[in-house]
Amino acid sequence: MKIVISPDSFKGSLSALEAAHEIDNAIKEINPSIETVLLPIADGGEGTLETLISATGGSTIQAEVHDPLGRLIQVEYGVLGDGETCVIEVAKSSGITLLKDDEKNPLAASTFGTGELILHALNLGYKKFIIGLGGSATNDGGTGMLRALGMKFLSKNGEELPLEPKSLSELHGIDDTVFDIRIRECHFIIASDVDNSFVGLNGATVVFGPQKGATPDIVKELDENLAHLANKIEEVTNISLHNLSGAGAAGGLGGAFLAFFPVHIKPGIEVVMEATNFQKLIEDADFIITGEGKSDQQTLSGKAPIGIANVAKKHGIPVILISGYIEPESISDLSSCFSKLVSIANTSISTEESMRRAGYYLRERTKEAMKSIV
Repeated sequence: MKIVISPDSFKGSLSALEAAHEIDNAIKEINPSIETVLLPIADGGEGTLETLISATGGSTIQAEVHDPLGRLIQVEYGVLGDGETCVIEVAKSSGITLLKDDEKNPLAASTFGTGELILHALNLGYKKFIIGLGGSATNDGGTGMLRALGMKFLSKNGEELPLEPKSLSELHGIDDTVFDIRIRECHFIIASDVDNSFVGLNGATVVFGPQKGATPDIVKELDENLAHLANKIEEVTNISLHNLSGAGAAGGLGGAFLAFFPVHIKPGIEVVMEATNFQKLIEDADFIITGEGKSDQQTLSGKAPIGIANVAKKHGIPVILISGYIEPESISDLSSCFSKLVSIANTSISTEESMRRAGYYLRERTKEAMKSIV
């Protein structure tokens, strides 16, 4: 029997690679002769870098950049095993996990550090990029990133505006004359599972602003600022970001890429699967085990486990979903996609306890699931 082990991260407790090893250990306890293949996965958010580097035999590069609030930090980005393709995870430089709860402030948070990572890679000669957009703390429409690469955002008096996105209400013009010309010679693939528009009720601010610290008043202000930014970008590029699908990813960072970069946006899970040669590696598997921290309706909208289930279905391979918590209201819909659903947190184990001892409970639930198939 061959089982492919392909979990996403269990956010707040286990990385995708750690989860894969726990599942593998449990399977070997049940039957050491079972062949296992570890293919930890990601969907463009946190863990994408680690997953791609591990799967392709790549390497990492260290760089000093600014975090969302302008503090210098040491972060890493990666180069795939092909030696040509850079992987940059927005969460590493502009991520919400870099901030304490009382520091979350989308009126001040900037994507400048993400631009610095791209600049660092450009200076080393790289021209192929995979950008994972998940997990940002920002809502600046990508202006911070663009500034790091030479773009200027000007007031009515022709002075450069402060970096903070709250200043975008005063934006009068965009000067892209010294925007890094090397960008034109590059190829960017954006890994994102978000199809939100730049502004409006389905936009970056209304949907994601509150989890980044935006009150209702701040949501209104930020959305108006992004609408104003979109107007100015359209004047320069003839591209209307306002209602463009995917432009709202990472607080509008997706829109900045769409407007000013040679880019393709793809679902994050598809990008990772292509880079890891996923379909080829699962062809002769008897089962696939996947999982994530929480499975609910969002899982069905393009998260890693559903991406795996869709590919596995083409090959006739059953997929077991083992997650930290499975939302009861979503069980019926999820059951149509997976051969078995297993929730670590249940009536006897709280969510808090399941996270505190995530490795142990993941092993135990895996062993229970395995007993029904071996």
